[in-house]
Formats: sequence, C-alpha cells, structure tokens
Amino acid sequence: MQKNKLQNYLHLHFIVFIWGFTAILGKLISIDAIPLVWFRLSIASVLLFIYIIITKINLKVDLKTLLLFFTVGSIIGLHWLAFFYAIKIANISITLTTLATGAFFTSILEPIFYKTKLKWYEVLLSLLTVFGIVIIYNVEAQYSLGIIFALIAALLSALFTVANASLVQKTNTSVLTFYELLFATLVISIILFYNNGYTKNFFNLSTNDWIFIFILGSICTAYALTASAKLLKKISPFTMMLTVNLEPVYGIILALFVFGNSEKMNTSFYYGALLIFISVILNGIIKSKNNEE
Repeated sequence: MQKNKLQNYLHLHFIVFIWGFTAILGKLISIDAIPLVWFRLSIASVLLFIYIIITKINLKVDLKTLLLFFTVGSIIGLHWLAFFYAIKIANISITLTTLATGAFFTSILEPIFYKTKLKWYEVLLSLLTVFGIVIIYNVEAQYSLGIIFALIAALLSALFTVANASLVQKTNTSVLTFYELLFATLVISIILFYNNGYTKNFFNLSTNDWIFIFILGSICTAYALTASAKLLKKISPFTMMLTVNLEPVYGIILALFVFGNSEKMNTSFYYGALLIFISVILNGIIKSKNNEE
C-alpha cells in the first residue's frame, strides 16, 4: 500500500516535470498562442483516438456525460490558451510561478463541488501562495498582463482538476481524456475561425516547430493528461494542484539553461517563488502526518 502511494507520487512528479517542459516548448515554438494550442490539441486528439481504436476501448457514452465532457474540455482548452498567451507576452518564470495559485483556487472550489469541510491548513497554505504572488506582482509590474493571464490559467486549471476528479471515477480515463481534448479542439477551432487564423500558410511551419509541436501534443498532452486523470482516482485534487506548484521549479531551471539571461528575475521574485514552494513542502508534511494518524 505504502509502495503504491510512493509510486503514485513519483509518477505525479514526473508528469509535473513534463508540464514544466511544456512551457519551454511554448517559448521555442514560433507561432502565436491560438494556433499553437490548436495544433497541440489536434495532435493529442488524433493520437488518443488511434490508441483507443487499437486497444478496442468502447467510446460510447450517454448525452449527459458527453455534455459534461464538453464543459470540462472547453475549460482545459481555454486554460492552455491563457497559459501560452501569458508565456508569449511575459516569460516562463512569471507564468509558471503565477500558475501555482491554482492551489488557492482549488482550496475554495473543492469544498463547493464536493460539499466537504474547508480545511484550515489548505486555506493558510493557499494564502501563503497568494502572498508570494503579490510580491512577484509588485516587483515585476512590467509583466502585469502576463500575470493576469497566468492567474486566469490557474483558475481554469483548478476548475478543470476539481471537475475531472469526479468524472474519472465513472469513466475510462482514455475515453474521458479523448472527448475532453476533442471538445477543447472544437472550442479553439471556433476561436481561431473568428480571429481569421485559417490562412493559406497555416500549416506552413518550420521543421523545428513541427518537431516541438509533436512532442507537445504527444508526450506533454496525450500521455500527461491521461496519466494525471488516472492519478486523480488516488490523489485528492488539492494535493495534485499543490504538487503542480513544483512545475515552476522544473520549468524555471530548464528555462535558465535554455534561454539564459532572459529568464533571470529580480531577487524579490525568488523570495515570492520561495513562499510558493514552501507551501508545497508544508502540504506534504501535513498530509503525511494526517495519514499516519
């Protein structure tokens, strides 16, 4: 039992590392946020569909469930749109650190969705995270618009995680992820259409862009999203969101190696980031103590 828990947490951290790498790919890919998300979702949807066909998984679901998939899929599509837009107009360090506020939003949303008691330590840890964000916002005001879009991405991510935690208990995770990605693609396709994004050069991308987009759509989306959905059967939404707060650690370290000086921030930024990371460690300690009791 303890070994399985350790494997689940290690798997979760591996997925979070992949999501940290997602930000690097978003910066390396030269196209704008909307077409980037469209390509990511399209590739992931196709790959998951091929997997479902090969493994002969039944895709049939009732209309009510399909509508729920559409709602949650729309949320994740808009989350990625806000996320990549924040990266394009700010940078990786700002976007990933601000995204850690997802735990704050989850601590509020989870009791509302599941009618559970609000946990005092989750609120305190979330407030610690928010305080860290306030410090970052004050010292990096030039990235204010990027921070706002990253906050929107964090809220949508929390909403997606909390909603998905219920759905994964009732549906095959591959089927769930496929429909959510499919509907997310539909929503982004509509946004792309109204932004006149379909041009004759739409598919005319550089070789590097195609390589990075394929990695983004396959490993960072189709695999990571399906695996995280399976883990939601065994890990609470709040713990998942708080662990995802480590995404900035992995992402910022990778960004410093890849992009160098453009990712170096004011010293106060790192103080704010440290507060956020401390909340992750404290959550692990408290959760571990509660499990022992």
